[in-house]
Amino acid sequence: MTQLNQAPLHRPENLGQARTAARSMFDPSLVKPAIADAFKKLAPRTQLRNPVMFCVYVGSILTTVLWIAALVGQAEAPAGFILAIALWLWFTVLFANFAEALAEGRSKAQAASLREAKHNVMAKKLNEPHPKSPIRITTSTDLVKGDVVLVEAGDVIPADGEVIEGVASVDESAITGESAPVIRESGGDFSSVTGGTRVLSDWIVVRVSVNPGEAFLDRMIAMVEGAKRQKTPNEIALTILLVALTLVLLFATATLLPFSMFAVDAAKQGHVVTITALVALLVCLIPTTIGGLLSAIGVAGMSRMMQANVIATSGRAVEAAGDVDVLLLDKTGTITLGNRQASTFVPAPGIAERDLADAAQLASLADETPEGRSIVVLAKQRFNIRERDMAVLHANFLAFSAQSRMSGVDLPNREIRKGAAETVKKYVEERGGRFPQDVQSAVDEIARRGSTPLVVAESVEGKTRALGVIELKDIVKGGIRERFAELRKMGIKTVMVTGDNRLTAAAIAAEAGVDDFLAEATPEAKLSTIRAHQAEGRLVAMTGDGTNDAPALAQADVAVAMNTGTQAAKEAGNMVDLDSNPTKLIEIVEIGKQMLMTRGSLTTFSIANDVAKYFAIIPAAFATTYPQLRVVDVMHLASPSSAILSAVIFNALIIVFLIPLALKGVKYRALGAATLLRRNLLVYGLGGILLPFPIIKLIDMVITALGWS
Repeated sequence: MTQLNQAPLHRPENLGQARTAARSMFDPSLVKPAIADAFKKLAPRTQLRNPVMFCVYVGSILTTVLWIAALVGQAEAPAGFILAIALWLWFTVLFANFAEALAEGRSKAQAASLREAKHNVMAKKLNEPHPKSPIRITTSTDLVKGDVVLVEAGDVIPADGEVIEGVASVDESAITGESAPVIRESGGDFSSVTGGTRVLSDWIVVRVSVNPGEAFLDRMIAMVEGAKRQKTPNEIALTILLVALTLVLLFATATLLPFSMFAVDAAKQGHVVTITALVALLVCLIPTTIGGLLSAIGVAGMSRMMQANVIATSGRAVEAAGDVDVLLLDKTGTITLGNRQASTFVPAPGIAERDLADAAQLASLADETPEGRSIVVLAKQRFNIRERDMAVLHANFLAFSAQSRMSGVDLPNREIRKGAAETVKKYVEERGGRFPQDVQSAVDEIARRGSTPLVVAESVEGKTRALGVIELKDIVKGGIRERFAELRKMGIKTVMVTGDNRLTAAAIAAEAGVDDFLAEATPEAKLSTIRAHQAEGRLVAMTGDGTNDAPALAQADVAVAMNTGTQAAKEAGNMVDLDSNPTKLIEIVEIGKQMLMTRGSLTTFSIANDVAKYFAIIPAAFATTYPQLRVVDVMHLASPSSAILSAVIFNALIIVFLIPLALKGVKYRALGAATLLRRNLLVYGLGGILLPFPIIKLIDMVITALGWS
């Protein structure tokens, strides 16, 4: 193969880890741009996107005009009081803008890291899909869908595509953050490659699957930068509710002025409520807290998904993850370790189990596969067989091959072989030995349980015999049963999907603690299972990596494709897991749940603390008109003006104090909907009612001490 010098990929040493590393929420590199953006967002067109905060924005302008009018002698209230109200209303708008800008700034930082991975590299374009085809040197930006390129050791893969020939070790740390190289080869479920990654050894021929601007990195950057513009269905519904509540309070507040004028005129005493007081009342009673933080919560949810190395196509997918109530989980790699582990030694008649373990370990000393290492470990654990002196053994190890289907070791005067039952049986019988029926029965029983049998045989001085069977079992992951129990508490049903027979599937499902299982799963069976659950009104999530998973991924509400999977799977899904970890589906659901929990908690708090502000402002603003209102003046604030100003200051500051919670999210808890509702009402509902009373009183005392009342 012809080597070609290319410009190095310009990126950090480990971009994936740089992107996901925890970054201080109030890092100066994020805060300074966010402050500038908060002022930029004061543009009327930007404010119109948030109807609740637009009311505060209009109120800020109105009180500013009233203050200017007071300066020229047309005062409805003291100019200093109007100025204080106007300034804190502007602060309220700016704090809400800052929360959104800070959330967007974190996403922009992620996008900047992703952009560093993009670099225009040279490509070896082939006239035909064959490595010996004539090569034409071009740039990655000139490649279009369907082009075929050769990528050799040291080359950067110029574009997303599918491997159609060859096999190579690929460094994907620019995308996943994982430093360990992965194998990419033609055919199967590990044929997909991503532009910007580097081939470390050998060569591959890649058919480009995207046009310029449509590459995976391009989509990632567009998704991250566009996160702030994507409103999810739940967010839209909540916005409509907040707008309706704001309109009701707006009309109610507007009617208070004529009522006040009528009451003063009829009683011939008191003062008409001022417009400044009415604006302050409106701002404090409408749900400004959640209105100011709603956008930040949504953007932060997308950002947390990115920190988990998951790319979502939209905020809708993240939100759907929070609403999921059925999870379809592949057995291998998700519920089980995926690598078979030696679990049992079954000796042949007349053979001690220790002798079988000793021979199995000898045959596996040079076997670097997970199965081989597990045999060595099991022999150590069961019989304390260790510390082999390789020099004394004079061993000649035989590696496993597709032709022999056996591996083993040749020692002086002794041969040991282990492998598939049929192969070892043939080995024994060809050397005049007998393959015991008990060994065959053990092989059949292990196979029926869904495990893999490996037979061990030895040949000593021309006498060959089977020593017994090793059971290789796909081990259920530690802690997975507890994770499923947590999901069950939240009302989420777990379904294990496996190609095993029903007996094996039932045994593993019972051990893992899943609610149901789909055995002997075919693409059609997966699709029909998803549709059946959706017909019951459930939202279904699943993972997949192969072309045969694409129909089911396209049907699922949350479809997480593995980055190592085929292009068809990634196009069918609405999320891509860069780590290609099937267990990540559970974490994705938790992130989605956390976003919904955060939104619900802060909505509850926002509406609840309006009640306390009602007790602060209403008596102060209308006590001179309606003296009976002094009965509800439970806080006994210093004066009407300090009461109103204290409530407005609290209304502004509470947004700042809740920014960390909005960006980090409330702590995820595995609770059912009813339990979660009770907890929200207790913590955020009752807390939202009680918290403002002492804080408003404290602010009032400070204002009075400073002589501002």
